[in-house]
Amino acid sequence: MLELMKKFMKEEEGQDLVEYALLLVFLALAAIAVLPTLGQAVNNVFSQSASTLTTGS
Repeated sequence: MLELMKKFMKEEEGQDLVEYALLLVFLALAAIAVLPTLGQAVNNVFSQSASTLTTGS
């Protein structure tokens, strides 16, 4: 059993996959944090454009 644990600790076959998964999770969390603010900014731009078009100036 001890030899199996030593072998498991030395193997690095799945290391890249775990790193990519962690990177993907980090990017998803960053997107979730930024999107509400970005969405509000885009909404403001379209609202200003719509009001400018309706007033005709």
